Amino acid sequence: MARFESGAEIRNLGSALADLRLDRGLSQAEAGQRAGMTSQAWGLYESGKRPGLFRPDVQRRLAQAIDATVEELAHKAGLPKRVTDATPESGKASLGQAFIGTRPLQTLAASRHRFQVSNDDLWPWAASGVVLEYEIGRWPRRDQGCVIELVDGQRLARLYHSADGTTLYLRGGPDGFGSEERLARAQVRSVFAVVARLDI
Repeated sequence: MARFESGAEIRNLGSALADLRLDRGLSQAEAGQRAGMTSQAWGLYESGKRPGLFRPDVQRRLAQAIDATVEELAHKAGLPKRVTDATPESGKASLGQAFIGTRPLQTLAASRHRFQVSNDDLWPWAASGVVLEYEIGRWPRRDQGCVIELVDGQRLARLYHSADGTTLYLRGGPDGFGSEERLARAQVRSVFAVVARLDI
């Protein structure tokens, strides 16, 4: 079981949890509801006042509720990677495993990949021919570009807006850049943040 050595680390972890929640555009009440707790309970974790934040299973539960990973949470808090007692065979998530809702997607290593836009769904943000560089394991912030892998293998480029327990809310798509598109989480395998646009 991972343990943290100081009050400063637990405060950093709570602050990182708050930052990740805000990056996703969620209130404490929304995050708490996803995790099956009150907004007050969630707030106690963010303030570092609940000792349960030391426990890997609690970290996984909180990270999943905001569509993050334990690894992302530790990185945001400036903590070294910790090995947990969870293994894939146990049905629990290991560090570096990405989630969408409560469903594990796949184990991901931090790396960058490229995707060439082949239509004008995101014009003027990204026209046909632009290459998007995206980072495996990084969830997009609001209004950040993202590459989405669907369960059928298709990949899409969109602007991320928000997400809830069943739906991703995006901008772009066949109806144009200003339109809103909704994708059911059941259709989605992975979502990755775009970190660069390259005119090649």
